[in-house]
Amino acid sequence: MGLRLGMSAEQIGVALVGTGFGQKIHLPGLQLHPRTAVVAVYHRDLTKAKAIAQQHQIPSACQSLEEIVALPEVEAVSISTPPFLHYEMAKIALKAGKHILLEKPTTLNVQEAIELYELAQAQRAAVTLDFEFRYVPAWQRLAELLAEGYVGQKRLIKIDWLASSRADANRPWNWYARKDQGGGALGAIGSHLFDYINWLFGSVRQLSGQLSTTIPTRPDPATGEAKPVDADDTCVLMLELADGTPVQACLSAVTYQGRGHWIEIYGDQGTLVLGNDNQSDYVHGFKLWGSQKGAALSELEIPQRLAFAETYPDGRLAPFLRVVDRWVESIERREMLTPSLREGIYSQLLMDLTQQSAQQKAWLEVPTDYLS
Repeated sequence: MGLRLGMSAEQIGVALVGTGFGQKIHLPGLQLHPRTAVVAVYHRDLTKAKAIAQQHQIPSACQSLEEIVALPEVEAVSISTPPFLHYEMAKIALKAGKHILLEKPTTLNVQEAIELYELAQAQRAAVTLDFEFRYVPAWQRLAELLAEGYVGQKRLIKIDWLASSRADANRPWNWYARKDQGGGALGAIGSHLFDYINWLFGSVRQLSGQLSTTIPTRPDPATGEAKPVDADDTCVLMLELADGTPVQACLSAVTYQGRGHWIEIYGDQGTLVLGNDNQSDYVHGFKLWGSQKGAALSELEIPQRLAFAETYPDGRLAPFLRVVDRWVESIERREMLTPSLREGIYSQLLMDLTQQSAQQKAWLEVPTDYLS
């Protein structure tokens, strides 16, 4: 690897692709992590790329993906662009032999995700998905207690994720409002939900989904004129897990004073409740409660061994750094460690089936041979 000023021999040179969420989380996280160095930034407007590079002391600025992956110091690429760009951008990076840290949702459909997986396998490239809830201490403790059998045989799982981020109908129209560009609550938060259901509870046997668009137009930021919205902002799901457990989930991005993000697990031996009512930060604030044999719910302590080494004003940064830890390990081992494209494919598969179920108004079986 070619070295740049301020970059150690042990650091992995990373190109930043995506300057919205990328500047908020990926850039500071990759610059804080001791094993990664941001050596290049992409923006389709070269003037903006150069301005970002100068502001954050990034050596190179590029306006094409082909140019950025050709840089010898770039070993890996972080992609945090809108979903409709993921497939083509990831394909360019993988064909150049680069490792990828990819934002969710994975792609626009499961076939695109599978193609990326096959290409990554052929290139022996490490691809990590930013499913950060896997790395939040309260969530990790929940996973441990479930594995230990705290609730016994599961009877019911209930999930509410009710946010107000897009409740204001005057929030401008952009890609998030467009179904063909991967916008909507299903992609933004349903992608996380499908990953953590698989992580915490196992695979899904069948599902039924209903999607709603409750704010039909939003103002064009350029003209102020109302433009149509066809991406969902609310999603109601019923799932049956492979072990028969029923799951009910309600997701929305348009609920003023929504209760936040809550998971309730009821079993024959006990109950676990994980929740966060913080509307301004979807990571900070999670607490865990438990009860066994009908006792009153009480808050459960999160062991210090699971705590973040450091927290930041933006709660997303600490778990993102743990995702980068995993990515670095994957790169060193040249294999895809969980959460990888495999998990991204599964999340995308369930998203695709939810879209189909909503259109057909029917329960759909989840195939088990989607990677064969």
